[in-house]
Amino acid sequence: MTAILKIDRLCKTYDNGTCALREVSFSVEPGEFVVVLGKSGSGKSTLMRCINRLVEPTSGRIFLDGEEVTGAVPSRLRALRKKIGMIFQQYNLIPRYSVQSNALMGRLAWTSSIASLMNCFSAEDVERSGQVLDRLGLAEKYSERSENLSGGQQQRVGLARALMQGPELILADEPVSSLDPATSRQIMQLLAEFNDKDGVTLLCNLHLPILAREFGSRILALNEGRIIYDGPARALSEGELNSFYAGG
Repeated sequence: MTAILKIDRLCKTYDNGTCALREVSFSVEPGEFVVVLGKSGSGKSTLMRCINRLVEPTSGRIFLDGEEVTGAVPSRLRALRKKIGMIFQQYNLIPRYSVQSNALMGRLAWTSSIASLMNCFSAEDVERSGQVLDRLGLAEKYSERSENLSGGQQQRVGLARALMQGPELILADEPVSSLDPATSRQIMQLLAEFNDKDGVTLLCNLHLPILAREFGSRILALNEGRIIYDGPARALSEGELNSFYAGG
C-alpha cells in the first residue's frame, strides 16, 4: 500500500535563525490516526504548515499519494491541496458569515472565482453542507453568524468546512487547545468518527498526552524539531507520554 503522506528529511529554519524542524522523516498510511505530541515550540505547527506549504520548508521533501508537494508549481499545488483538509486552533472562520456559508468555504477549490466572490454555490453543495452541519449538531445554527457561537460550536463549523472539502487527509493543528476538557473530548470523538466512518486519514497536533493516548492509533513525539518517538499510542505509559510533553 502506498503511503498517503511521506516526509523525507524535512528541515525548516526561519529567517531569525530558529530551527523548527531537523531532519524529520516519517510516513502515514491511509486510514491512520496519527497524533503529533510535543510541548510548545517543538515544531508541531511548523510541520503541519510545511505539509500544505503554508510555510516553505528549508530542505527535504514531502509526498502526497506519491506525488511531490515540495516544488510543485502553483497550479499543481492547488490540485494537491484539494486532497488536504485543515483544521485550525483558532477556527479561522469568517466572523460575519453564517455557519452554512463558512462550511461552504470548503468547496471554494471546486467553485469558479466569480461564483466564490458572490458566495454562490451549487444546490448540491448547499444540500450537502446541511447534511454535514446536521451531523455535527449544528442543525439549528445554519443562519447564525459564526462569531455568535461558542468555541466548541465554532470548531464544529471548522470540522464541517474540512469535511465539505472531501479530503483524503485532514491536518488538525491543536484543534482543542482553546476548549474546555469536555468540549475537547467531543471534538476529538468527532475526528475519530471521520477517521473510522469516513476513512479520512488524520494527522493531529496535540499538547494533551491523555487525549493523544485515547484517540491516536500512533504517536509521533517531537522535541526541539526532532522525532523522539514514533510508535503505537497504547504501548506508552502515562508517565512516558508526560515525559514527551515535558521534552524528556
